[in-house]
Amino acid sequence: MTDPLRLGIAGLGTVGVGTVKIIRQKANLLAARAGRPIQITAVSARTKDKDRGVNLSDYAWENDPVALAQRDDVDVFVELMGGSEGAAKDATEAAINAGKDVVTANKALLAHHGHELALSAEAAGRVIRFEAAVAGGIPVIKALSEGLAGNDITRVMGVMNGTCNYILTRMQSAGLPYAEVFEEANQLGYLEADPTLDVGGIDAGHKLSLLAAIAFGTQVNFDAVELEGIEKITIQDIHHAADMGYRIKLLGVCQMTGRGLEQRMSPCLVPDNSPLGQLEGGTNMCVLEGDNVEQIVLRGPGAGMGPTASAVMGDVMDIARGFRMPVFGRPAAELECAKPARAVMPAPYYLRLGLEDKPGTLAKVAAVLGEAGVSIDRMRQYQHDDSTAPVLIVTHKTTRAALDSALETMSRLDVMTAEPVALRIESV
Repeated sequence: MTDPLRLGIAGLGTVGVGTVKIIRQKANLLAARAGRPIQITAVSARTKDKDRGVNLSDYAWENDPVALAQRDDVDVFVELMGGSEGAAKDATEAAINAGKDVVTANKALLAHHGHELALSAEAAGRVIRFEAAVAGGIPVIKALSEGLAGNDITRVMGVMNGTCNYILTRMQSAGLPYAEVFEEANQLGYLEADPTLDVGGIDAGHKLSLLAAIAFGTQVNFDAVELEGIEKITIQDIHHAADMGYRIKLLGVCQMTGRGLEQRMSPCLVPDNSPLGQLEGGTNMCVLEGDNVEQIVLRGPGAGMGPTASAVMGDVMDIARGFRMPVFGRPAAELECAKPARAVMPAPYYLRLGLEDKPGTLAKVAAVLGEAGVSIDRMRQYQHDDSTAPVLIVTHKTTRAALDSALETMSRLDVMTAEPVALRIESV
């Protein structure tokens, strides 16, 4: 019989336990599909005696994940601890130095250190696989690096954080304000320990930077991702968008232009009858566009024990079968250092303003927009009970730079009583 592939799993949270369960419950199926047995030899986590709902007594225990990564009876180090620094980074580096392949679900680690880790792994003849780091159970990395290898990718976009999508769709379906749904999501355990990672767009930005590197053959550059979270979205924005036939989504978009690589993660309006507009709850969606395939849409669960562990096992199975490829689809030494570029392609914008309820205020706003080259398509003032007049403006196609210039001028006129909200209306 072919020798088994021996795994060392570091991190026994939701994904780690899910991975253990798949290996225990589907041992025969995995062996048949891989052509060799898949075995766990050792595990590591912060606490040993915690009841995790799965039998771990068959496996050696290591308190230190670095020691686990260096064990002679481990062929593949499975890193499921999370975090861009500390134990996850140290143990991953130790595994590569010890001649192990690595499977990880850690988008933060790769977003911040992916290029240097890829260089080290490829120099050592090792692979790092990370399907589970992006979009949960959706095989988007395999699609980009393998299925669409015959395409020049033109654009990647999608909803990549299930928590944000849950909050936005729950606000719409239940008519609840942001703060109430945020607390509901927290009580359900949907939010990270630091909620800003979710609602601030950071988690989704990590994922977008990894997809951009694969799609465009560039070095990972998370610092170049333009980030804007959903914290400013109100129930009024949700209703206004719906009235116009749109839904609000935290949307990631990356594309290569003549000016450089655009990477942006921000709330946008998308048509409510589009695949992205119809996306509900914690589901993720990735839209991939290439010169030959045109457009494909991948939809599925973006998190959770089963979906993410399923993605981990897909990577393990590839290694078991002997399939090896560069970390980001091309040799790390050949990845370009792309020049960051802001989006300049004109688009219509949704603009919500809180203005002083005084004669001439709207005229001043319209004049400022006009001077900045921003043309108004629609304008509406809503009823109000205080001195702040809520005003909704939809522009014709313009650039974000022109809009920002206008908003900066408005801020000096003392006509705004609240911070404006400007959302791109995206063509999908």
